[in-house]
This record gives sequence, structure tokens and C-alpha cells, in this order.
Amino acid sequence: MPDTENNSSTKKLEEHRPRTVRAPRGTTLSCKGWQQEAALRMIMNNLDPDVAERPNDLVVYGGSGRAARSWAAFDAIVHSLREL
Repeated sequence: MPDTENNSSTKKLEEHRPRTVRAPRGTTLSCKGWQQEAALRMIMNNLDPDVAERPNDLVVYGGSGRAARSWAAFDAIVHSLREL
């Protein structure tokens, strides 16, 4: 019988792993309005590998300036912006 609790925990950890982030482009909304979309695109653009200092560590500038405390926090911010 599969260990669903362990599989669920593993899945949650994988969701919050470092990854390449690129902001949406164009006029198609990925949020419910342009104000939310602007905030989403700004935070995502800060983590674009072409812009960020160390994007896998969420460091966007100056060695300690981070877009979020963790990948889980980043994911929560993105989720909230899309639901507002």
C-alpha cells in the first residue's frame, strides 16, 4: 500500500524547489486585474536569470536583497496575487 502521507510531503517539497522564473509578457492577464498583474510581473522579473544576482537563492541585488524569504514564501505571494 502506498504511503500517501510521505508522497504528499515529497510533492510539497518539490513544488518549492528553485526554478527558472520569467515574468509573463504581452497583454494576456494571469491575474484578475492589471494592478495584481503588475506586482506579479515585477516580482517575477526580479528573479529572471538575466536580471537577478542569484535567482536560485531568491537574491535579486546587493548580495542580501531577496524577492522572498523562501521558495515556499515566493509561491504563496504568487498564489495570493493571482487570487486577489
